[in-house]
Amino acid sequence: MANRSRKLKPKASKSNQPRAGAMKRVAKKPQKKLKRGSWLSSMIAIAIILSSASLIMAFGWISVLFIFNPDEVSWLNKILPAWAQIPLGKHERPQTLKKIQLDLSNKNQIFGETLSLHEDVKTSFLLPVFQQRVNCLSDCEELVELRVYERSEELEFKSQSENYYYLATQLPVTGPDESFVISSLLDGTSEPQDISIPLPLTEVQRFEGKTPSSGVWFDLRGKRQQGTGCIRYGYVVYYNPERTNLLQMLFWTSPNGQLPKWQQVTGDATKELVVDQTVGLEPHLQVYQVKPLKLFLKPIQLEAITLKSSTFKDSGYQNALSIARSGLWTPAFEWLKFIKKQRKGVLPEAAQAQMDLIRLHSQLTKIQAQKIWASPSQEVLADLTDGRWEKALQVFEASPHNAQEIVTLLKADEKRLWNRTVAALQVNPNRREVQAWFALILAVQQGEEQANSWLKAQPKITKDNLAYIQGLLSRLNGKGISQISSTHPSQIVGTVQPITQVTNTEWLQPNSPADLKLTDNQVWYQVEVSAFNDGKRWLNFPFDNFNPPKIDAAKFFWKTLGITSDPEIQIVVWLPNGEQKITIAAIKAVQLQGKVLRLLAAGPKIPDNQNDVLQPKPLALTNAALEWVQPSPITLRELHQQNPQGVKVMLSSLWQSLQQSGEVPSGAIPSFEQMQEKLGDWPVQVIDLTNNAQPEIILTISPEAIASLNQPTPEIQRKNTKQGRERTIIFSDGNKIIYTDFTRNYLQRLSAIAKLSGVQSLALLVENAHNYSLRRWSEKNQRFE
Repeated sequence: MANRSRKLKPKASKSNQPRAGAMKRVAKKPQKKLKRGSWLSSMIAIAIILSSASLIMAFGWISVLFIFNPDEVSWLNKILPAWAQIPLGKHERPQTLKKIQLDLSNKNQIFGETLSLHEDVKTSFLLPVFQQRVNCLSDCEELVELRVYERSEELEFKSQSENYYYLATQLPVTGPDESFVISSLLDGTSEPQDISIPLPLTEVQRFEGKTPSSGVWFDLRGKRQQGTGCIRYGYVVYYNPERTNLLQMLFWTSPNGQLPKWQQVTGDATKELVVDQTVGLEPHLQVYQVKPLKLFLKPIQLEAITLKSSTFKDSGYQNALSIARSGLWTPAFEWLKFIKKQRKGVLPEAAQAQMDLIRLHSQLTKIQAQKIWASPSQEVLADLTDGRWEKALQVFEASPHNAQEIVTLLKADEKRLWNRTVAALQVNPNRREVQAWFALILAVQQGEEQANSWLKAQPKITKDNLAYIQGLLSRLNGKGISQISSTHPSQIVGTVQPITQVTNTEWLQPNSPADLKLTDNQVWYQVEVSAFNDGKRWLNFPFDNFNPPKIDAAKFFWKTLGITSDPEIQIVVWLPNGEQKITIAAIKAVQLQGKVLRLLAAGPKIPDNQNDVLQPKPLALTNAALEWVQPSPITLRELHQQNPQGVKVMLSSLWQSLQQSGEVPSGAIPSFEQMQEKLGDWPVQVIDLTNNAQPEIILTISPEAIASLNQPTPEIQRKNTKQGRERTIIFSDGNKIIYTDFTRNYLQRLSAIAKLSGVQSLALLVENAHNYSLRRWSEKNQRFE
């Protein structure tokens, strides 16, 4: 059994039994393979983790950019399909300047000149956008929007040859209502008109030089024709680079046509914005300071320096402000200088700003008062505006003529001089010169009895001062003040002709029955009145409802016509060479027969052109009646560049009118190109005659110009030679004929355009067959009447 058991255990050979070392090596090989695989797996895992983290971070950053600045990730749109495009929110894709301008042109809008916002205009700029006004004759491009563009910094667009720009912000623009613009012309007693016509803004200018704050200031402006001058108006706009927005800061208007400017007014280094609203000799300056605001989108504002009572509690300072508010700038400034000196040269900031505003006005009134004036009334007005009471009295006392002219000034005063005297008396009620002017104004406007009653009621007036002022009152008129208090400057227009015989009983005189006699080298003239102003309104021939009283009719006429204060009348004669010769005559008597009002005047002999049909009739008018208006002419070709469609319609209507009046043969109207070739150099005038803030076109045509149009028939040639005077045709802003001399009545001629005293709209002075007439536009009837 033992042997069988051994057989069952096979005997191992040496070759089948591994060595100990070999066993170890065999055991180590599987271990090495495990470590290398684990390392690779780890590296792959780590790479996957890192890649995932990077992708997560990248997508996170892209998400942040997409939320706060979508434009920064616009490059992804190149590799994304259409359905996955990234929306750029409120921002459009950047465009070149040419593409921006092309888009505006396609929308029938007009792009203006780019204005820089930084030193480099290629970085960012302001682009004004205009629109063509309908039925426009001048200033036809109206500003409708401001846009700010900034250059794109993305690599996608930065690598391009042209600059690309984003629309950063925009501001719609609408012009101000006409009522706001003309309100600066109204005095304190006038009611503003209910006018809601928006006026266009036609220019954009950047304020150059050093301006306050870190942004950029712009002036949006326009102008409105007003008589012989123009009113300027506009908005001040501020570009805030920190918020990338445009802010409309201030509306301004200047009745004298001055533009706003940044000027050093107060003591600090920051400039103020000054708007000049001066009218005549009455200075009015608006000064605005830049003040901070606690608003995110509007961190600053323009705040006006006013003369309202400040927190500076000083009675002398308050009195100085009071007289400054009345217009006594220089006395107020002198008083404030004294107060500042008492306080060792230190005033609160707000008080110092008010003092600087007063100083600025005082500089203007001083300059006016130091001028040499040809008229005593103007000199007195300048003196009283500057508070020079004594000097003004010296002018008043210099001569009876001065006194009479100054009476007219005081009569027409619209509370400006009155308010100054009241304010001065409140501060110092016992100053004799101020008392004198208060009494004179009171006497002229309310009667001598009122003035004397006021004088006697003054508690501290001395007998000498009372006698002195009453002596001044006696200079107003030898017969008392009551007669002058109801008169006004004469404003008369009429036709004049010499006459040889005068019958005293046919004429009314204030000192009747005095003989009407001539002095040496004088002749009689009869003036047939076409229109006159009775102190309240203009009246025109025929004078249907003109009923003088039966008693003292002459005095009634003298007061109503204003002859009491101004008896002189000018006689205007046109010489053959076109020059005007003016002769001064004196009104001696008045006559009313039926509906015809006539004046009798005496003066030097005028040139005789009564039989020359080619010369205008002699014209009579008083000095204060009219103010001639002469707009600067432009050619029809220049007008066509401004308003091509309107000029085409106008030339067609003009040719039809010439055909209807027989100036050119009837038939087909020439083409526009043919008419422009013949008429392109004709002068036209552009001015608002209908008071609608839209200018009309005035075309005055000479006989030579008409003759040059074609080869007229012999009949037309004879007629043109016979009627050798210039004739006028006027087109409305809608290109309709609203006035013409080209009618079958060849005796009608437009002589001039004039501004009437106290009337807002302009008037036409028209010569008719026998006289002159003044015609104004009727809004109701849509014609000149």
